[in-house]
Amino acid sequence: MPALLTLAVAALLAPGFHGRVAPIDGQTRARMSGVSMHRGCPVGFADLRLLTVTHWGFDGRVHRGRLVVDRAAAEQILGAMRTLYHQRFPIRRMRLVDAYGADDHRSMKADNTSAFNCRFVAGTGRWSEHAYGRAIDINPVENPYVTESGYVSPRAGAPFADRSRHRKGMVGGRTVSAFAAVGWGWGGNWAWPKDFQHFSASGH
Repeated sequence: MPALLTLAVAALLAPGFHGRVAPIDGQTRARMSGVSMHRGCPVGFADLRLLTVTHWGFDGRVHRGRLVVDRAAAEQILGAMRTLYHQRFPIRRMRLVDAYGADDHRSMKADNTSAFNCRFVAGTGRWSEHAYGRAIDINPVENPYVTESGYVSPRAGAPFADRSRHRKGMVGGRTVSAFAAVGWGWGGNWAWPKDFQHFSASGH
C-alpha cells in the first residue's frame, strides 16, 4: 500500500479528540491544596477550570492528560489542544504539577506538560502567568528555556537548544499557530531569553 494511502487510512481509523472543561472537583482541590494552590495565591479554585483532554504520545498512542487553567481561557486552550491532537503533535506526558510537588524544575525534568502553578517568575517576587492559569509549558525537554549566554533548563534539553533541525515533540510553526489562533503568544518569539516550551495569554 502506498505510504500516503497508509497515512490516510491511519488517520481515518484514529480515535477522535475528546476534551472536557469542568470546575475543579473536590478530589483535585484536595490534591492541589498546599501544593500548587496555597495561601496568598492571586486566584482561587473558582477562577480555575480542569481540562481533561486526549493527546498523542511519543509512543504513537492516544493518552489522556489533565491541565488546570484560567476559567476565562479554558475553552481557548481546549481549542488549541484539539488542534494539536489533529496535527498529531506528540506530548510526552500531561500531569498536574502537583504530581511533582509543584516543583517546576522536577516537572520540567520529567518532560511534563503543565499549566497552573501558583509561583513567582524565577528570581523575582512577581507572579508568573502560571499563577493565574494563563500559561502552559509543553514538552520542556524538547523545548527548553535558553539564555543568550547558553544556559539551558532543563539540562536534558541542551540537544534541543539548536532549533535549526526539527525533531519529535519540538514546538514549531504549526504548534505556534494553534495557540496564536486563540490569542496566545510563544516564548520562543522573545528576544532573550527564549522559552521554547512556554505559551501564555499575555505572550509573556
